[in-house]
Amino acid sequence: MRAPTVKPVRRRTFAPWYDRIKCRPELFFEPATEEQLIEIVRLIRQKGRTCRVVGAGHSLSDLPCTDDYMIGTDRLDRLIAVDEKTRRVRVQGGMRLSVLHRHLEKHRLALSCVGSISDQSVGGLIATATHSTGVNYASMSTLVTELTMVTADGELLTCSRTKLPRLFRAALCSLGCLGIIVRVEFECERAFDLRATEELLPMDSVLEQWDSTIRSAEHVRLWWFPHSDRTLVWRASRTDKAMRRAPARSWFRTRLLGYHLYQGAIYASRALPALLPAIERWHVALLHEKPTTMVGPSHRVFNYDCSMRVWASEWAIPLEHACDALRQIRAMLRQCAFPVYFPIEVRFAAKDDIWLSPAQGRAVCYINISIPRPYRKELPYQQYWREFEAIMRQFNGRPHWAKTHSLVYEDLVKVYPHLDDFLELRAQLDPAGVFLNAHIRRHLLPSTRKHHADL
Repeated sequence: MRAPTVKPVRRRTFAPWYDRIKCRPELFFEPATEEQLIEIVRLIRQKGRTCRVVGAGHSLSDLPCTDDYMIGTDRLDRLIAVDEKTRRVRVQGGMRLSVLHRHLEKHRLALSCVGSISDQSVGGLIATATHSTGVNYASMSTLVTELTMVTADGELLTCSRTKLPRLFRAALCSLGCLGIIVRVEFECERAFDLRATEELLPMDSVLEQWDSTIRSAEHVRLWWFPHSDRTLVWRASRTDKAMRRAPARSWFRTRLLGYHLYQGAIYASRALPALLPAIERWHVALLHEKPTTMVGPSHRVFNYDCSMRVWASEWAIPLEHACDALRQIRAMLRQCAFPVYFPIEVRFAAKDDIWLSPAQGRAVCYINISIPRPYRKELPYQQYWREFEAIMRQFNGRPHWAKTHSLVYEDLVKVYPHLDDFLELRAQLDPAGVFLNAHIRRHLLPSTRKHHADL
């Protein structure tokens, strides 16, 4: 058997962004061309091994992890084509979203919606149906018009809404187990600015005026501070006004106090959790007490600084149940015996038709809880996780695939109507399980079942 032309690295340590889980794949490959990637996949299949693909490593779970073979896509990051007339852009799957923004800016184009960060690879954000926020905006995967994968047998397979449409609806949230995304075509729009505002409101006011609040701008995001029961309401809409940034915040205020001292205070609360309400009030007063306004290029306004590493659980529930779920979370937190360190983030997404998208068939409210890892130290989270997840499941919640959850096939099939359709396609494309790992087997696959289907 011929050795691959790409020399692998043995036992390279891989850790996702939050650095809580690590793995040491036996071989780590980093191809620079599609031909090299195809050669590697065929070799892995011939040897009867498995592999996982990793881009930026921004999953907050062991979804990309393996102790077998791993393929990195950082060198598959080329801009293939830009058509300003049709507003389409085609790139390789390893390109970072932040790099794509820069290419689009040169051509006066932009993506219609962007999430909180732009560090992910294009293939990675599609594989987990990364979302932005806005009741009329679906996940970023819905911006894809065509994609090409390398399948487990080392063949190139292209799909779109008109070519292999069933596969396309599966591939737009594939968890990396249908194939390796090597080319993606996005539908864009003319570059635009966003005007964003932030204001603090009592949580009661937000809940009482729920519908008007979440529709008060094109994009609305909430950060609920549970100790003070106040909510930072972030609103953003398109604007033609001249660019104006928010009043400059000093490094002393935002970095030294707002990040470094805050991280130290969170670390100290491990021993004195009774400090948490005071820490929250101080941090809110420091950074969020005064309303702010800014105008800027869309992707820069969508993104915000996620400096502190966190351990997160995020679920999508039907939008019509959001208020009831938040009230139940509030009742749970008022009675809880566990510490709550961070604000709860609430975002929104329109429904789509992607088989494993958390917003498949229904408009959703995403609710995210986070546990910080100050100085990479663990804080207690298990009870908080269990009670939060119990509430989310009560409202037929679906977990964010890149974050932690405890659901297995028997749970997931009840909330994902197309799960069996997805697994049938997976079995046809990869009968040998080349792209499987422990995470996929643990959460997605039934213990005993065979799947067969046609594309």
